[in-house]
Amino acid sequence: MEFATTACLQADDSYLSSTWRTPIVAAYFWICLGAAFGASARYLVSRWGARLISADFPYGTLIINITGSFILGLFLIWTTERVLADPRWRLVIAIGFCGSYTTFSSYAFETIAYFEQGHWLLFWTNIFSNNILCLLAVIAGAALARAL
Repeated sequence: MEFATTACLQADDSYLSSTWRTPIVAAYFWICLGAAFGASARYLVSRWGARLISADFPYGTLIINITGSFILGLFLIWTTERVLADPRWRLVIAIGFCGSYTTFSSYAFETIAYFEQGHWLLFWTNIFSNNILCLLAVIAGAALARAL
């Protein structure tokens, strides 16, 4: 199974109109638009995970990493292999939304905190669940995109 490379995340500037002073200003706009929704979704899912499941383990972070990986896998494969999408969608979804929604930095911090506190079971559970489940989520998203 081939996956999209980082080239899929790079924007093609050919869609930009002359109303924008520079291509980078337009790219920032689209990225910021997606990032606003991604950050908001991240906050809501994180709070939901702690409240409805448990605050003892970072379930919200795990859910965010899995769903973000799924969305990125689905989106990149779908827009590179199945449909001809406007390149701005890569800026909005892949870089903006997924970039602010997924929480690798939170995952890393929480994992090291477990390590420093000697919570070995939680330490290893967090490492394996985030890595294995997120890789599986990318595969699932890509498979769904290819099936559409």
